[in-house]
Amino acid sequence: MTLRMQQLIDLWGQPQGDVVPPEQAIGPVCTDSRRLTPGSFFIPLVGERFDGHSFLEQLPALGGQGAVVSLDWTAPLPDGLLHWRVDDTLAAYQQLALLHRRQLGLPLVAVTGSAGKTTTRELIRSVLAPLGAIRASEGNNNNDVGVPLTVLGAKENDAALVIEMGMRGPGEIARLSRCTQPDMAVITNIGTAHIGRLGSREAIAAAKCEITAALNPQGVVVIPAGDPLLEQALAAVWQGQVLRVRLDDEDAAERADLIGVIEEECLLLGDVSIPLPLDGRHNARNLLLALAVGSHLGVEPVNAAQLQLNVPGGRNRRMQQGGLTLLDETYNASPEAVLAALDLLADQKGRCFAVLGTMLELGDRSVELHRAVAARAAALKLDGLVLVDGADEGQAMAEVASGLNRLALVATPEAAAEPLGQWLQAGDVVLLKASRGVALERLIPLLPPV
Repeated sequence: MTLRMQQLIDLWGQPQGDVVPPEQAIGPVCTDSRRLTPGSFFIPLVGERFDGHSFLEQLPALGGQGAVVSLDWTAPLPDGLLHWRVDDTLAAYQQLALLHRRQLGLPLVAVTGSAGKTTTRELIRSVLAPLGAIRASEGNNNNDVGVPLTVLGAKENDAALVIEMGMRGPGEIARLSRCTQPDMAVITNIGTAHIGRLGSREAIAAAKCEITAALNPQGVVVIPAGDPLLEQALAAVWQGQVLRVRLDDEDAAERADLIGVIEEECLLLGDVSIPLPLDGRHNARNLLLALAVGSHLGVEPVNAAQLQLNVPGGRNRRMQQGGLTLLDETYNASPEAVLAALDLLADQKGRCFAVLGTMLELGDRSVELHRAVAARAAALKLDGLVLVDGADEGQAMAEVASGLNRLALVATPEAAAEPLGQWLQAGDVVLLKASRGVALERLIPLLPPV
């Protein structure tokens, strides 16, 4: 499917500059001046430290086809440059993504939540693989810029789109929903990630439920059962179909459409046994969410037993380093995700150690939530705990976990290597978990070669 000039004319009126036939195809849409190729249609975005409009003068020399230009940009443009003047170039970018999405007509599954978005996205991608080629978000492309990029990269022969939607504040997920018009929406959970920006779990729940803003009225929302806060927020904005999943030993007060039973390393769904591709109860629940999506789109659970999963680094990554087993969760952290990771660590064979760094964007509740995480580590009686933080959160965690036999508080990831070098031996299991800004992965090559 190809976008045509006429569609842009319908959106923004007649262009300025060179005259082009309405039936002419729009070239590849590009927002990164470093990736401009001959024939590209350029959308200059404006950030805190850059303004893509400054590259417009180079567009003809690079063979660019045309561009959109903000009404606020008053510098001269190259002679004859094909362009449309728009109020907001980012909004224009999202409009083009929506045009492309509508032309393709593919099933589109949107995924959000306080934790587990990327893992669930990849599980859905894997579950839907029997349908054909699945286009899904990559890396951090879950925001106002990344979501349109993913949609515009979809091809006519793709079988489905799986779009991860992140959030830094109210209104963002609603915008992403409007530029993708999902057919299914998955909300993994409601936690405390970004509570510093939104103020309460109620506000977080409302923001996550914005995913329904442009959801197909005949579409479906998939959620974990048993969360009254999520149920209340969802009911306020969505009156369509809801599918609920739960593990069999969880609170059964809320009806569930799909119930899974964990048995050793498998998830049982009736008579079907599916090997768990990732450790942990939280990942078993994420798998149920993915299986509910697959079932709605016609994928049999038996096909999902052959999952080929590719989770990005720093998430749910188990690795061997010498005689150590590392649970690499260095990519990001929220209180709920850290608690789940600690429970997973405690289930491992061998001595269990954790290296925990700061969880960011928790606002006034930051110290309280860090104390709760440390309390769980202490209750699990870990064999050792290293806290990487030089601020109040680290001191608070150290106080709560003071009863552990091995406890260290350090200021940097590199400094964590010293106590671990004294403690660790072959056969030990080490969890590394922190927010992205901590860069806890810097510790991995410094761990002792036991």
